[in-house]
Amino acid sequence: MTTPPTCCACGSDATEVVLDLGSVPVADTFPPVTSDPAADPRHPLAMALCRTCGLAQIVHDDTEPEQPLGVEPRALVEQAGRAVAVAADRGWLPGRTVREFPSPHGGTWVPLMTARGHVETSGRASVVLDSFGVMHEPDQRTAWRARAAATDADGVLLVQFHSLAAIVRHSQWASLRHGHAAYYSLTALRRLLADVGMSLVGVESFDLYGGTVLAAARHGEHGPDAGVDAMLADEDALGVTDAAVVGRLQATVDRDVAGLRSWLEARSAEGRRVLGYGAASVAVAQLGLAGVDASLLGAVADASPGKQGRRMPGTDVPIVSPDDLVASSPDLVLLTLPDLLPELEASYPALAGRWVVRGDREPS
Repeated sequence: MTTPPTCCACGSDATEVVLDLGSVPVADTFPPVTSDPAADPRHPLAMALCRTCGLAQIVHDDTEPEQPLGVEPRALVEQAGRAVAVAADRGWLPGRTVREFPSPHGGTWVPLMTARGHVETSGRASVVLDSFGVMHEPDQRTAWRARAAATDADGVLLVQFHSLAAIVRHSQWASLRHGHAAYYSLTALRRLLADVGMSLVGVESFDLYGGTVLAAARHGEHGPDAGVDAMLADEDALGVTDAAVVGRLQATVDRDVAGLRSWLEARSAEGRRVLGYGAASVAVAQLGLAGVDASLLGAVADASPGKQGRRMPGTDVPIVSPDDLVASSPDLVLLTLPDLLPELEASYPALAGRWVVRGDREPS
């Protein structure tokens, strides 16, 4: 039985395990294709929810920090542009200096900011950016203090995150992965900001990853806009700080894993060849728990040269280039990242009608 941790943000012992995937391979370690999948190291992976501050967090992570090998997808690049445009419209880009905290897979917004006249600095700034970065910090209390300290007294801290509300609403249990220390609801974020002397002033939601939130915060006490109040009310109705509600993710694991295995076996029995696209972290636990091998999923294509010639962790499924995927002309292509679909349909017209998105019915 997994032991609940001390909260990495508020230090409370009032935490409860709400999702436990057992031991799984590390999501961003792609072994050579010639190596033995049985030798891949596995590590415990579980999520706990703090009943004091509401933060969802990884229970224990003894893996090494991830080394990003991925190529930034167009959806993420476009999202950055939309987020900065919204921030400008909402008056969240004061002053003339900008500082960005790095992220393994959040891209960079600095060029967008410098194009608007801001100057990048490594010190205090009038605009401080964090896009999917702070979630990787094991010590959340220290991480939020650092971001608050980097923000000028009259500056704005902009934080973009994949919402826990979206994870719960859409049963996105595969979002749990090594290297991700925290999963935020706006409710928990409001508490974390208050602990470092900041308050929410506005939010904007986007469709990326099924529900991405851009939150703006300032030092001191400020009244939030109507969007903040509406999102907090929605989260309260959903129950994002209720361990019983978030714990429903556990029930979807077996269903989704069995469904994936059954779907692949059915296609194989029909003589239809299935390949995948997206050697993404969210696919690692799914493929591993479903016991998927190359007889069911012939390969997974990915645009990252650093992943090609390797294999999916815990399986013998090789990772190939998109050109190899097109050349192999599979009957169906299982897409692990739905946000990529518009980009891929435009880039690979030869595969039209063959894309299958997880959770969707197979196209006729």
